Amino acid sequence: MNRRRDAILIGAVLLLAAAPWLGGAYALRLGTFACMYAVMAVSWNVIGGLAGYPSFGTAAFFGLGAYAGGVLLAKGGGLIAALLLSGGLAFGGALLLGAVLLRLKGHYFAVASLAVAEVLRELANSATDLTGGGMGLNIPLATLGGAGPQAEARFFFLAMWALLVLTLVVVVAVERSRLGFGLACIRQNEAAADMIGVDTTLYKSLAFALSGVFVAMAGTLYAGWAHYIEPPDVFDVLYSVKPIVMALLGGLGSTTGAVLGAFAFLAIEETVWRNSLQIHSGLLGLLVVVLLLFLPQGIVSLGRVSKAWVARRA
Repeated sequence: MNRRRDAILIGAVLLLAAAPWLGGAYALRLGTFACMYAVMAVSWNVIGGLAGYPSFGTAAFFGLGAYAGGVLLAKGGGLIAALLLSGGLAFGGALLLGAVLLRLKGHYFAVASLAVAEVLRELANSATDLTGGGMGLNIPLATLGGAGPQAEARFFFLAMWALLVLTLVVVVAVERSRLGFGLACIRQNEAAADMIGVDTTLYKSLAFALSGVFVAMAGTLYAGWAHYIEPPDVFDVLYSVKPIVMALLGGLGSTTGAVLGAFAFLAIEETVWRNSLQIHSGLLGLLVVVLLLFLPQGIVSLGRVSKAWVARRA
């Protein structure tokens, strides 16, 4: 990232941190979702943007984290332990699964990664004694020692915001590391990358694991925040689609773009949902398509597009 993009990214994240003091419960809810969406988009960008593999596995990681952490929280475990458990399971599982799935390419990999969420959803439905099955899993309010609703909402916002900061720090470090260079080589030409000594299987597996670990932690925070989860909710296929749209909306391959795309997508989604409840899904899709058509390189290219337009008008 260049300095200008670094400044934009830092400014956007710091501005988001002011959400609890700019409004009431609605601002907290919106801010928490903004952080969660940004974690998803930035995480997906590691495998989809840096490595060039179109993963639809975000819903699988989110649901796994929600249930792994949620079950521990429901049994009286601490939030830190739940986050470590969900992150560890997602990282280890994705590392092993990636070694197999990432031998596939293109739409074959996309379909295979999407199937993982369906398998986990069926497992969650079947493990009634542990997950509650189709009845869902209740996570008691006592998780935070009986804090009031407003204090609890502020806590989960700050926790999700801290997770976003951690995700950004790790992903930016990866981008500037040997792993990031290797992933860029894989995206450009995987066969050539293999020939120059890049361990493509290991690098792709690490990218897949990194795309899941923070999403799983976000799932755990969501479970604690919502106090109730069920398989159709946390394994929703939209959790696999939305991060891709956010990354494309912001600018594929750009961490700053992924964050801005997540914020923009949430703003569009919320505006459309509030004003066009009956047709919000279709209208939201239409708006996103129009934006992608006029800004094919995402929001991060807006400055360049504006300069080109002004130059043509001069």
